[in-house]
Amino acid sequence: MLLTNGKKRIPIGYEDFKQLIDSGFYYVDKSMLIYELLHSGGQNNLITRPRRFGKSYAANMLAAYYSSACDSSELFSKFEIAHCESFDRYLNKYNVISVNMQEFLSQCTCIDDMIKLLERSVLWELLDVYGEVRYFDNTNLARSMQDIYMQKKCPFIVIIDEWDCIFREYKTDKAAQEKYLDFLRSFLKDKVYIHLAYMTGILPIKKYGTHSALNMFDEFSMIDPGPLAKYVGFTGEEVSELCGRYGMDMEEVKSWYDGYFFEPDISVYSPRSVVSCMRFGRIGNYWNQTETFEALKVYIEMNFEGLKDDVLSMIAGESIPVNTGSFTNDMTTFRNEDDVLTLLVHLGYLTYDYENRCVSIPNAEIREEYVNTVSVADWGEVSKALKNSADTLKAIWQMRPKQVAQGIKEAHFETSHLQYNDENALSYTISLALYAARNFYTMHRELAGGKGFADIVFIPRKKFPDKPAMVVELKWNKSAEGAISQIKNKEYCASLEEYKGDLLMVGINYNKKTREHTCIIEEYKK
Repeated sequence: MLLTNGKKRIPIGYEDFKQLIDSGFYYVDKSMLIYELLHSGGQNNLITRPRRFGKSYAANMLAAYYSSACDSSELFSKFEIAHCESFDRYLNKYNVISVNMQEFLSQCTCIDDMIKLLERSVLWELLDVYGEVRYFDNTNLARSMQDIYMQKKCPFIVIIDEWDCIFREYKTDKAAQEKYLDFLRSFLKDKVYIHLAYMTGILPIKKYGTHSALNMFDEFSMIDPGPLAKYVGFTGEEVSELCGRYGMDMEEVKSWYDGYFFEPDISVYSPRSVVSCMRFGRIGNYWNQTETFEALKVYIEMNFEGLKDDVLSMIAGESIPVNTGSFTNDMTTFRNEDDVLTLLVHLGYLTYDYENRCVSIPNAEIREEYVNTVSVADWGEVSKALKNSADTLKAIWQMRPKQVAQGIKEAHFETSHLQYNDENALSYTISLALYAARNFYTMHRELAGGKGFADIVFIPRKKFPDKPAMVVELKWNKSAEGAISQIKNKEYCASLEEYKGDLLMVGINYNKKTREHTCIIEEYKK
């Protein structure tokens, strides 16, 4: 399905760059990746991103630019790279070998066969193009590439997509993994015929023992994307332009698909989700069209102490400290909670704050995946609370405080009793109990207003003007009446003076001795 009515179409599934451009699709210009690789990158580069993040498009663009087998000057003339001084210097000057490892792996039953098939396929093409070259051994790929280079003086650029599929499909086969790494090392490392090696996938390079053999690669991952941060994925500026072009609400799109923070000033969106949103003209969960929440469930149900509580805290909107240094870059070796969380960063289920060394759920789309997972898992009362959060929210709207208190009680998960000892912990529970509010509201913690800071303020998003704003004050071992009085006395509602709709004041208290929650709801009279 493609957009019509005079607008340029947005592609899904087209992996050939030239076909993409020639077909008249709207293309978000990522051509300056070429410049960045030329001037900031090294000879060997690995870019890792989650599924459907535009990795293949970027790889195909590089192949189209560098390949001597075609004339790409007109193809790139409309893009930013064409204005760079170095544009013509490297355009169509190289032999390009572009390989999708997944395609070869899917045709074979073992790693040995895959490597043989790949070598034979590349050799077949090379011998067809360079039949006149004198070969020392035309069955040896590396030696044949060296012979071509020495006689033709045209170096190679090697582009490998889905480089890590072996580690994802042969998760526990260490011998197969080592054979594959040995092949890549013999193919790429310290070879005079290689001008540039560019690999892309989900996982960084596997490191163990002597098989840290690809240590010549500069890695640009979800943990540390470096100068390549904005070239794989959509930036906020690019998404804003798309929203203007296709008539979508930027605020809504940002809430649903933003949140991969690479640098203080660079936030990246999932391209697949944004493109689908623009194509269909509606906000929705498009992540689960490429991967079900069952994939997430495997990891967040691992039996590491604290993992469950931290997942729930992140669903509630919190950030969790993490040490990414122990992760071995595979899908099976997990020594602690940090390794699990680090993998989830690479898979796109978490975003990593490099400066503060912590992780969080990036956006509403991904948070929904966590909620789906927890809702079907055996997580006791919290699963029930998430399922019933819409009823708890409705109870506030209908001013039924006893039902609200019951919903909060259900969200107070048993595993956290020892940590449940202050208003901050109570706020996490409220966030879970009112998870459904994220569908209608923007939530603000410690919002300045009047003579202090309101604990939690829910402001309806633009498309829901009929919903009441809510100012929530929390108390610990005091009273819900005291919470309401504080809202009034400190004039917290003053921060919402410009809001024209209804406004509710919600006071919530937790009695540590009785382990009971109480709630009072009052309408604010302007």
